[in-house]
Amino acid sequence: MILGLVDEAVTAGARQSEVCDLLDLDARSLQRWRCQGIGEDGRTGPREAPRNKLSAKERAQVLEVANSPVYRDLSPKQIVPRLADDGSYVASEATFYRVLRAEDQMAHREASRAPTERHRPDQYVATGPNQVWSWDITYLRSPVRGAFFYLYVVIDVWSRKLVGWTVREEESAEHASAMVADACAREGVEQDQLVLHSDNGGPMKGATLLATLQLLGIIASFSRPSVSNDNPYSEALFRTAKYRPEFPRRPFDSIDAARRWVTWFVSWYNTEHRHSAIRYVTPEERHSGREGDILAKRCELYEAAKAKRPDRWTGKTREWSPVRTVVLNPEASTPAVEAA
Repeated sequence: MILGLVDEAVTAGARQSEVCDLLDLDARSLQRWRCQGIGEDGRTGPREAPRNKLSAKERAQVLEVANSPVYRDLSPKQIVPRLADDGSYVASEATFYRVLRAEDQMAHREASRAPTERHRPDQYVATGPNQVWSWDITYLRSPVRGAFFYLYVVIDVWSRKLVGWTVREEESAEHASAMVADACAREGVEQDQLVLHSDNGGPMKGATLLATLQLLGIIASFSRPSVSNDNPYSEALFRTAKYRPEFPRRPFDSIDAARRWVTWFVSWYNTEHRHSAIRYVTPEERHSGREGDILAKRCELYEAAKAKRPDRWTGKTREWSPVRTVVLNPEASTPAVEAA
């Protein structure tokens, strides 16, 4: 029967490889069945359930956790580390995804698009906090159509911590200069310690800002002209901010309202948000040097979970070692991050 269906489709003009893909059938199996004169589908599937298959109770627990008020707005990549920090292991990320997919609950939990890979020009390497910063400006809608408030933000590339920000009614090198100077004072940045990267906008190359950078001993770095993707950390930060469920869908009523929202966001981002690029610790935990203890406890928890049910682990436990090196605009032969 199966061979007849394949032959009929091929006679009608279809390619055999496409028919096999549609039937989820390997071409070699089809060839073997022809030699053996098998007319029916010879695949029987597994004869018994896997020994490490989740029980109905365990599947229900995964769904209950994923749909709970605490975690329903988070992806499994955020849920699993948070559970680990609370001393609880329910299942791996892959298991969460598999169970949610089976229950048709794999819709995006935020209005976001899939990330795309970019190639960067000049390379800067950070091995600790306050070595490489990135800054940029984005628009916030105001009550007046066509007019905007401007959010200035400085992010530490290594820790992802927001080390400085301000909201103004215009773009200017003077405002940027004051923000950078304040951030350097708070972080205790010394002469010849820091690289500050930005794009090629007017405020970024204003005389006031460049003079401040020279006075503070900061190396100025710039993206290629008309290439915003050379400044990925600031761009990713703005994307995170504007896709938050709490981000207003209507214009801000006033500049004070915009500043209040940014104040909340900076606190959330630095102290609550588990960042995917730094092993799902918060920027503040990494910036202050507390990530080592947190990741060590996660590693111990996973080792205990593996010892309890070794049949559910095909290899090593999840990688929880700290990310030691972060690269801004890595070259083709250089990884963007390097683990311990």
